Amino acid sequence: MDHYPPIAEHGLIGDLQTAALVTSRGVVDWFAAPRFDSPSIFAALLDHDRGGYFHITSADPEASCKQLYYPDTALLVTRFMSPDGVGEVIDWMPPNTSRVPTDRHTLIRVVRTVRGTVRFDMECRPRFDYGRAIHDLELRPESAVFRAPGVSAYVQGTFPLQRDGNDLRGTVTLNVGETAAVVLTVCDAEGEAPPSPTVDGITQGLWDAADFWQKWVHGSNYRGRWPDMVNRSAITLKLLTYRPTGAPVAAATMGLPEQVGGERNWDYRYTWVRDGSLSVRALLDLGFVEEATDFTHWLGDRLRESAGKDGEPLQIMYRVDGQPLVSEEILSHLEGYRGSAPVRLGNAASDQLQLDIYGEALYALSEGREVASQAGYQGWKVLSRTLDWLADSWDRPDEGIWETRGGRQDFTYSRVMCWAAFDRGLRLAADFRRPADTERWTKARDAILLQVMDRGWNDEAQAYVQHYGGDAVLDASLLLMPRVGFVAPRDPSWLSTLDAMDRTLVSDSLVYRYDPAASPDGLRGSEGTFSLCTFLYVDALARAGRLRPARYTFEKMQTYANHVGLFAEEVGPSGEQLGNFPQAFTHLSLIMAASTLDEALDRQSD
Repeated sequence: MDHYPPIAEHGLIGDLQTAALVTSRGVVDWFAAPRFDSPSIFAALLDHDRGGYFHITSADPEASCKQLYYPDTALLVTRFMSPDGVGEVIDWMPPNTSRVPTDRHTLIRVVRTVRGTVRFDMECRPRFDYGRAIHDLELRPESAVFRAPGVSAYVQGTFPLQRDGNDLRGTVTLNVGETAAVVLTVCDAEGEAPPSPTVDGITQGLWDAADFWQKWVHGSNYRGRWPDMVNRSAITLKLLTYRPTGAPVAAATMGLPEQVGGERNWDYRYTWVRDGSLSVRALLDLGFVEEATDFTHWLGDRLRESAGKDGEPLQIMYRVDGQPLVSEEILSHLEGYRGSAPVRLGNAASDQLQLDIYGEALYALSEGREVASQAGYQGWKVLSRTLDWLADSWDRPDEGIWETRGGRQDFTYSRVMCWAAFDRGLRLAADFRRPADTERWTKARDAILLQVMDRGWNDEAQAYVQHYGGDAVLDASLLLMPRVGFVAPRDPSWLSTLDAMDRTLVSDSLVYRYDPAASPDGLRGSEGTFSLCTFLYVDALARAGRLRPARYTFEKMQTYANHVGLFAEEVGPSGEQLGNFPQAFTHLSLIMAASTLDEALDRQSD
């Protein structure tokens, strides 16, 4: 068995507070609890020997495998097919819709044979706290419990479990129509053992979970051309959102490389203001107002917390509960995915200055107008003070959207989004008749536009470029310029920018975010095309009326999704998925691109 299966060979399950990855051979090789950003329990994805895993797989190593989701749900089916029979492992976590955080999380693994006879092998080898904590195992008549500092993990099976050192193993042979199960329950150190599972009770829970997901996704108002991909992306965004606060994480994982063997390995289990803000538009496009509203409330809380304090009103990222991040550290005892070290815990980019986040934040608040109207006068005062601060602060170099570690620049995208912040703020002040220093905001908005037109445009490239001065480096983040209204989507300057990007950043429909060789970012190595940028390219092409290449690019990009419709951050040179997985930004941009392209195609056919 491959100790490090391809990143794409995974499905995602979760309970709306945390999530796990399951390989296409039935191995849980990533799971952290009680939250997305908690220490891992299984992390074989980052170190097979030290990270821990939980596998249930066919005892026949030659059995072929197929993995799929039960339609419109987060129930993951891994099917094993051999001459002796066909067996399945169904993995899911019961959805927790409470807004109260809990320390108790349950991962359920149902095993059944649908044809012939199949023998399944089970191994449960947790390695708590990223493999740094020692655990004990207590084997009981009907269950087992792993104990590590601050945490207990109960394992209950409907078939016998055996001790294997301080780990567990078991074997069960099932004939056609027979079912077994293993339930893993993680809780705090003093948590009581859960009730003993029964096959009937687990089966009922499975259908309850299926009903929950199907009811939720069928509340979408999407009626376009690509319902399967859009629905899967919506479910993925839901799985990556921390229900108690409404904050989405950027991805379920940490440390997965942008280049195998390279150093571009980040921890993405936190909430970026940028990603969350753009998810508001994607969710509203589908009619999921509650989820969009939840995030804007979370965002408003972060702004209110900063009121009266010195410094920047917003950090670029937070923990899912809104707390600031811990500093970045290296987990040097982990070898990293296929030797991709260092493995980083935390994210040093949290201290960066990225001025574009104010544009995305105001974009979110203005797109969800019902949220803006609920904010009240005190909420407006906080928003107004934020824009007053930005009026004094927008004209500064920053690290930019891509969180480069090569020094600050006058990034064009940062200026564009500062323009968007003032533009949306002025609209909100007018629409809701709120007091504001509109003269000051208007002056700042107009100054930014004139500056970008003068210094962000490069005559040689005939395009808007990554940053002021220097070489004519193209940057795919600028694909959002027409979406926020900075330029008209068919303005000649924008069409020539699209042409320049097509020549320099696009590779057979896939889009690089920029060229690190032309614009050093302070890191060694290279990277793949950014899937987010490909979908932004589709959006921009559709707005520009270039519908044939837009549709071709969108449908070609779907072929790079994995076997269950999920995307990591990047696509590598051999078509492999790279980076943390699955990435929320990619899936929300897929939804945005599908909505824009559908509307454009509908107008064309009218």
